[in-house]
Amino acid sequence: MDERFNRWLLPPLLALLFLLIVYQYVSPACPGVRVEHRPPASAARREGGPEEREEEEEAAAMPRLAAKFPFARGELCRRVRFDMRGRDVIVFLHIQKTGGTTFGRHLVRNIHLEQPCYCRAGQKKCACHRPGGDKDTWLFSRFSTGWSCGLHADWTELTSCVPAAMERRGCAGNRTLR
Repeated sequence: MDERFNRWLLPPLLALLFLLIVYQYVSPACPGVRVEHRPPASAARREGGPEEREEEEEAAAMPRLAAKFPFARGELCRRVRFDMRGRDVIVFLHIQKTGGTTFGRHLVRNIHLEQPCYCRAGQKKCACHRPGGDKDTWLFSRFSTGWSCGLHADWTELTSCVPAAMERRGCAGNRTLR
């Protein structure tokens, strides 16, 4: 029985499998969708110079998306001074599945500061005190204060919770939160 299968049925099955795989790569992604083919390179050379072709290729490669939240250039390019010795506090908003855990860990362990965060072996939280101080903190994140405002607190929860959480920790009020 096995020899008959190998001799008569296996070659047509393998040929069918091969044709299915080839069809998958040759056919359009969605049925009924027209696939636009690029003109040959010789036709592109006749149309314009290399700079024009590059611009056209870049424009074709970029998806045309409408700006949902158009920000002013001044807003995007503004400079913010952070005074670590003063009263400023960085509040780290952790967004899930965006690399936030790695970035938050780097904030407390790998930044070269005048007074780096003090991390004990085996503990997840580190003490990030201001230079010259032993109680006041400059960073509000899960790796410095823990989940003080709840697990994965969003922007609304953080803006209402952080001032009260800082007061509970014994940090003075009237802070500039960044």
